Amino acid sequence: MSQIEESIGVDAPLGVVYDLWTRFTEFPRFMGGVERIDRIGYDLTHWVTNVDGVHREFDARITEHIPEERIAWESVGGTRQAGVVTFHRVTDQHAKVMLQLDLDPHGLLDILGDRLGFVSHRVQLDLREFKRFAEDHYQQQRPDRDPATRRA
Repeated sequence: MSQIEESIGVDAPLGVVYDLWTRFTEFPRFMGGVERIDRIGYDLTHWVTNVDGVHREFDARITEHIPEERIAWESVGGTRQAGVVTFHRVTDQHAKVMLQLDLDPHGLLDILGDRLGFVSHRVQLDLREFKRFAEDHYQQQRPDRDPATRRA
């Protein structure tokens, strides 16, 4: 079992950061290798991924959901994976996202990639992309911006 813990600060209010993280269909915009996520129930999602040519599909169940605090999940069947994302207010305009991921690498490529740190590196990149995604979104939606300068 591999355990990864990463965090990142985001220059946007906690509510904005949390709201964007819970838009699962937007994950392909900031999460490398994720092609699509379909919500198939209140607490169930179907993931389609393609990482380095390896296509996978799996379901994940949300096991805990406390708005603006935490979301925990675990895979349903197949390769075991579970995690939790916690959201922390630092200031009115700054939040911190912390991600803990437990996964059981499956197959030689997964084990090798995990041992070489590729999974941890991918998580770091994804969090940086989420930061960019959230900050760009917030800057476009800020109420103090002149509406004429907002992008559509």
